Amino acid sequence: MESQEPQDATDGTDLQRAFICASFNQDTTSLSVGTKTGYRLFSVTAVDKLDCIHEGECPDVYIVERLFSSSLVVVVSLSMPRRMNVYHFKKGTEICNYSYSNNILSVRLNRQRLVVCLEESVYIHNIKDMKLLKTLLNTPTNPTGLCALSVNHSNSYLAYPGSATIGEITVYDANNLSTLTLIQAHDSPLAALTFNGSGTKLASASEKGTVIRVFSVPEGQRLFEFRRGMKRYVSISSLSFSADAQFLCASSNTETVHIFKLEQHSPSQDEESPTWSAYMGKMFTAASTYLPTQVSDMMHQDRAFATVRLNMFGLKNISALATIQKLPRLLVASSDGCLYIYNVDPQDGGECVLIQKHRLFDSSEEQVEQKEEENPEDDSPQPASQSYAATVALASTPPSSTTLMGYSEEAGAQKGEVIPEHEFAEGPVCLDDENEFPPFGNQSN
Repeated sequence: MESQEPQDATDGTDLQRAFICASFNQDTTSLSVGTKTGYRLFSVTAVDKLDCIHEGECPDVYIVERLFSSSLVVVVSLSMPRRMNVYHFKKGTEICNYSYSNNILSVRLNRQRLVVCLEESVYIHNIKDMKLLKTLLNTPTNPTGLCALSVNHSNSYLAYPGSATIGEITVYDANNLSTLTLIQAHDSPLAALTFNGSGTKLASASEKGTVIRVFSVPEGQRLFEFRRGMKRYVSISSLSFSADAQFLCASSNTETVHIFKLEQHSPSQDEESPTWSAYMGKMFTAASTYLPTQVSDMMHQDRAFATVRLNMFGLKNISALATIQKLPRLLVASSDGCLYIYNVDPQDGGECVLIQKHRLFDSSEEQVEQKEEENPEDDSPQPASQSYAATVALASTPPSSTTLMGYSEEAGAQKGEVIPEHEFAEGPVCLDDENEFPPFGNQSN
């Protein structure tokens, strides 16, 4: 589908040919983008500039995940959709690769675990040595590879669909390798899942995309319920908490990104400051006890605290909340090949203001991509389902199989130092220790 901006229609088409996938790292300081010719890692720590910190060559990358600000990056290509490659991108070498029995649909990682999701199975690795710890077989059919992993490696909670027909969530403890709880979240199958930074809250949305719910973890108690809209069903493409878990954003295939505020309404506050809205709220609450359950639920659902109107419709995008230069921002990476940065008013909400638009590709690269599209080589098989977006795959040679151990932290911890407390370190972790990853070759599962 084309962008709503007529003047950019041609550029947008070229960029969509180049763009395959995008993901933010665990603390939203980096953006990873997969393209037809490789992948790119960008730093998103400033508003007015977007620094490309690394470019890797690997054709048709449809999964690329970076571990915080380290040099460890996981890449999966359409040319070899059953193989996961783990690279040390600063040294330009491969740490290891794993092959699986079916196409890889998604990869999630924190400082303790690396999780690979296939359509009917989940593999849990120890990220320190990439050893396979657990295989969850015969999981409910999960064609998009939907799963979420807590970035807090002290708990490493993993969430994935517990049913293919209803919105049931299985919450699994990836550290202790045991199931924690099952949450009956929605009537329809799940479409999106995400944890907050500490792993104490889990947000979910169903395929209908009208209601977003937040649950406590590991208890599974419903804490919040938000209504995204009523007029139409949409496809939720991403959910993301702010670092302090006070806000939750949701993007979809529509032109609107919603930001919800997680706040408990105190009855005592209404009594201390009686207003017309508070009075009407009490009236509706009282009336809801006599109404059908569906109507009553709708009256108790909170609406968006802030919104963003994108200049596009129907394009794939992901959004995330971040603090950049000490101010709250909303980041939107779109398949039109751009990163949009918006200001968010944490007090009053309302319509967010676009303050910067960064192109992820320059015009010369667009022309190269267009020429390659006009002269395709032999086609290679694609995965049956992909986790974000997919375009046609071109034949290619596999990546280098060089093996090297260890990865380094680009910002923050040096060799032997403790990971900063905000990254949930429990003790000293050496991120540039050559013994951290013992040598091993290709492995299969």
